[in-house]
Amino acid sequence: MTTRIFDLPDLGEGLTEAEVVKWLVAVGDTVTLDQPIVEVETAKSIVEVPSPFAGTVSVLHGEEGEVLAVGKPLITVDTAVPVAPAESAPAAEGDAAGERYREEERAGSGSGNVLIGYGTPESTGSGRRRRPRNRPPARGAQPPAPAAPLPTTPVRRVPLVTSPLVRQLAREAGLRVADIEGSGPGGLITRRDVRSAIEAAGANTAPAPSAPIAAPAPDAPAAGPAPVEPGAIDTRTGLTESQRVPMGTFRKAVSASLTRSRSEIPEATVWVDVDATELVRLRRSDPEGPGLLAYVARFVLAGLRAYPELNGLVDTEREELVQYDGVNLGLAVQTDRGLVAPAVMGAHKLTTAELDTEIKGLTRLAREGKATPAQLTGGTFTLNNFGSLRVDGSAAIINHPQVAILGIGRIIDRPWVVDGELTVRKVTQLSFAFDHRVCDGGAAAGFMRVVADAMENPAGAIAHL
Repeated sequence: MTTRIFDLPDLGEGLTEAEVVKWLVAVGDTVTLDQPIVEVETAKSIVEVPSPFAGTVSVLHGEEGEVLAVGKPLITVDTAVPVAPAESAPAAEGDAAGERYREEERAGSGSGNVLIGYGTPESTGSGRRRRPRNRPPARGAQPPAPAAPLPTTPVRRVPLVTSPLVRQLAREAGLRVADIEGSGPGGLITRRDVRSAIEAAGANTAPAPSAPIAAPAPDAPAAGPAPVEPGAIDTRTGLTESQRVPMGTFRKAVSASLTRSRSEIPEATVWVDVDATELVRLRRSDPEGPGLLAYVARFVLAGLRAYPELNGLVDTEREELVQYDGVNLGLAVQTDRGLVAPAVMGAHKLTTAELDTEIKGLTRLAREGKATPAQLTGGTFTLNNFGSLRVDGSAAIINHPQVAILGIGRIIDRPWVVDGELTVRKVTQLSFAFDHRVCDGGAAAGFMRVVADAMENPAGAIAHL
């Protein structure tokens, strides 16, 4: 019987922790390779983590609701397969932290998609789980690596890297992972490959092989603020604090993102009132047709074609303004866990009816916590329908690193002048926040008029789209 410990892997670039939402197994349960064992909450989604081992669960490291750091033990499994000698070699170097990441790399390449939607060798942009046709044996049963030299010609141009530690090590040594040949399954690049490349290049910036490159040990966390006793008196207001609620993984990620947006982006906001009477009439003429938001999304895409600078980002390191060839349209969705902005990928290729289908499906997935990481982070422009919250306007915060966000308020009956006569019309308000580094007010106003004019004359606009 061999005891195997599976550490919490990095579920996405820059992630340092995740919250245990629900254990799918219990101590004593028998698990198979790739069987989902736990649901964890990342920055904005809930992810099922499959087991890289087959065996009997002996320890669950963490209670439901507990936040675990990346690299800390997640689950311990007793397997019936002994560890191959090659598996224990890295540990002889004394690099415990490095061994955990190497174990993650082997798990990622040996058991298909370890994490749905993340960069394992078999993953795709769709985020769906796939199994290789010829699955290699479990890690514990893998024979020692052959002594034959690696081919001198890279198998593929796109580097296979699953561990952010590998990327960091290469980056600190001034190397590009694309120039490093991987020795792992399918050309996977490991720490050992990076170290070999560093030695070959004569780099002296890499740490000694025996020195672990990892975050501070969990046993010695940085000192935090002293705990506050329940019912403490706030010194500023003189009031008693009724409760203190710790910020969870999701709320901390939201806080960091919004703070970064406000601190880095010099944003400006413009508004316009729109007579949406004809748009509402068009929607009511075909109850089975696309919804109002699908039409607005179609008009937004037209506006971005006219003003492509609003569909991009600011590369501060290179001091360049980037524009995308295509639109991943983000949609602000209020969920039980908070606000998320998943994107309809490739929205510029879709018809109004197709946009309607994608919007409804994506909204449902977001509210269920099932939107993929690619959908949650891949948006290039965000549309926020805060009218669904029964408000008229908002100075929205741009979803960093995007450069603009359009909000639409509720559609209500308001007095409106048409052909010199006062009448009642269906009116809504558009509010647009944009990064002043990418354009000035003229471009922002031009974009707004494209969307507003299309909403006021939807039939004519669709005929020319």
